[in-house]
Amino acid sequence: MSNGGPPRRIDVLSLGTFVALGLPDGMLGTAWPSVRQTFHVPVGDLGLVLVVVTLGSVAVSSVVGRLINRFGVGALLGVSAVCAAVGAAGFAASPDVWVLFGVSVLFGAAAGMMDGGLNTAIGMSGRQRLLNLLHGAYGVGTAIGPLVVTLAVVLVSWRLSYVVLLAVDLTLAALWVRWRQAVPRPAAGGAPAEAATAPGPRAGAGSGQVAAVWAGLVVFFVYTGLEVSAGQWETTFNQGHLHLSESAAGIATFGYWAALTMVRISLALVPRPPTNESVVRWGSALAMLATVVIWWQPGTPATLVAFAVLGGALAGVFPALIALTPRRVGDALAHHAIAWQVGAAAAGGAALSALVGLLISTAGLAVVGPALVVMAALLLVSELVLGRLAPPLATSRRATG
Repeated sequence: MSNGGPPRRIDVLSLGTFVALGLPDGMLGTAWPSVRQTFHVPVGDLGLVLVVVTLGSVAVSSVVGRLINRFGVGALLGVSAVCAAVGAAGFAASPDVWVLFGVSVLFGAAAGMMDGGLNTAIGMSGRQRLLNLLHGAYGVGTAIGPLVVTLAVVLVSWRLSYVVLLAVDLTLAALWVRWRQAVPRPAAGGAPAEAATAPGPRAGAGSGQVAAVWAGLVVFFVYTGLEVSAGQWETTFNQGHLHLSESAAGIATFGYWAALTMVRISLALVPRPPTNESVVRWGSALAMLATVVIWWQPGTPATLVAFAVLGGALAGVFPALIALTPRRVGDALAHHAIAWQVGAAAAGGAALSALVGLLISTAGLAVVGPALVVMAALLLVSELVLGRLAPPLATSRRATG
């Protein structure tokens, strides 16, 4: 997408799509204590749901570049919204946990298409402010998600929250199908023909680019593992370890996602935003400090504030990493690398969250703090390694709107 390209309604619809992308991520962890009571399953089974979601997301993300080239971004997003709607319907009506596990793959496939499609289109256009707003919109969805679930639980049941999600996804599907022709295909930056169908990071790239791509995948894997683990397990941690009530735990989790959202929107609106390199470096360092406080637990208020600080620290890291990708690997490879990064992010979010679930099942909820510290440390180290392997190259000024 470019400043003179798509109509403004497409920008607005893109932001709405990322709100819908964030909703189920914010809802699942908050709904899980009620869901597991409904189906009488162990607390750690949340990790299994996340693994199934990831299978769908990674499978789709690996071919998003080719799907965009063939069908266009608009058509891809219409299909993604349909998949998400079917997944939401399955959650709302699931008679047992196995149906819920089965339809979770549709959420993953939808997320892979939404996340990969829009990040590629906007990331390649160089519209940094819109990219930050896009991820701010995701944060709006994740922040609203716990509130939607909390209200649904108070009024009727957690299932009502997924009926709301179903209505949102059906609306998005109709709009993307209607306006699919208004969405331009992202420029591939002169990508060679063999890169247009690249199945993985080796195709059409030199050894330095390959190393940069793989290092970037590790950073995205660890970053999203930390972000998702904190967001998905905070409600359970707040209830079971900090002994908050169900509603108080959900509101506290809202604080984590709200901080992430507010900082992302602020980065998009400030007249002179910090450089992407600074956002990644300082955000990773502050996240490290916040996780140490969560492990330390000097008191319930301080621990909840640390979760919110963690959300704020992580807020700008993902969009900044996306924006830096063309400068690290070149426009030709970035067209596909961004989609691979989204796949690695989905894998990290599910795999590391599932690992935290397994640790909780064996060692109890006290393990959440040290697990977050380890992930934050890995993020800090892997980001430093990426910076050494592929320092961002100076480029001509890109659009920022």
